[in-house]
Amino acid sequence: MSVKASQRAAMWVDWLIVLVFGGSALFAIWMPIPDGIPGPRLVNTFLFLLVSLLFFWRRRAPVAVLFLVVAVVSVQANFFDPPKQPPFHSWIALLLAFYCVGRYSDERRANFGGVVGLTAEILLVDLPRFLADTPPLNFVAAWGSYVVLWVVGKALRRHRLQAARLRDLAGQLEIEREEKARTAVTEERSRIARELHDVLAHSVSVMVVQAQAAQRLLEGDQQDARQALGSIETTGRQALAEMRRIEELTLAPQPGLEYLDALIEQTREAGLPVELRIEGEPEPLPPGVDLSAYRIVQEALTNTLKHAGPARPADHPALDLRVRESSPAERQA
Repeated sequence: MSVKASQRAAMWVDWLIVLVFGGSALFAIWMPIPDGIPGPRLVNTFLFLLVSLLFFWRRRAPVAVLFLVVAVVSVQANFFDPPKQPPFHSWIALLLAFYCVGRYSDERRANFGGVVGLTAEILLVDLPRFLADTPPLNFVAAWGSYVVLWVVGKALRRHRLQAARLRDLAGQLEIEREEKARTAVTEERSRIARELHDVLAHSVSVMVVQAQAAQRLLEGDQQDARQALGSIETTGRQALAEMRRIEELTLAPQPGLEYLDALIEQTREAGLPVELRIEGEPEPLPPGVDLSAYRIVQEALTNTLKHAGPARPADHPALDLRVRESSPAERQA
């Protein structure tokens, strides 16, 4: 489930709790039923609607919600004779508030909120009834239910945090596995390339040696045969030189803008006049950006040389390549 879908689901749950709790409380206040909420209807309506609205913040501020619910329930309970049992909806509101403290608070806040909230409930709600000789068994049962819901909330929170840690660990392991797989593929390709290079180099070397030997075995003029064997020898030597150059490039570090001088010198030797101008102080770049900038310049020079060909300064304007220091605004962008 995505984050937005999870947030929408939580919002609908909050609305459902508020509507169900508030609607059932209003029904118990205004309908003539045996187990309704006794007392002044307008006062009870205000108090229970206030408790219902507090549950909108049960996830963001669960400890504050618990304290406010205890305060509201204490006001509601003290509107009646102390021996009288508090309404059923007051007990439900306290249960939900204790559960939310354990479910949505960190360990320290959950412990603080649970202890202080239970102490306040005992002093403000139960103590007046206890002093009026209400049986203690009623208090003990209520306290036990509050503690059970608080512990259940803490257990669910720990389970959720552990599940999140396991998901993060699984994602990290998946990334590492993919990275190792890519590394293994790269290493295998490098190994195959090295083996292929060795095989080709050996074969071409044998071809060059055999071409030299064949030239020595020829008798008489046989100019065409000697020319063909010489061409084979020359081509083989060029192939060996090219393979050694490719190997050197493969083992060399990735180029960057610091190698522009060498790149431009190679282009000049090919016959294309290039001018390099540096404005400001060069700054170090991230490796990926540095390599990309070098490749862009290399591609531009290659395409220019390919399409324009060698040129003399009098015949072709020089390529002006400028590298300047970026301004602070550009660096921020």
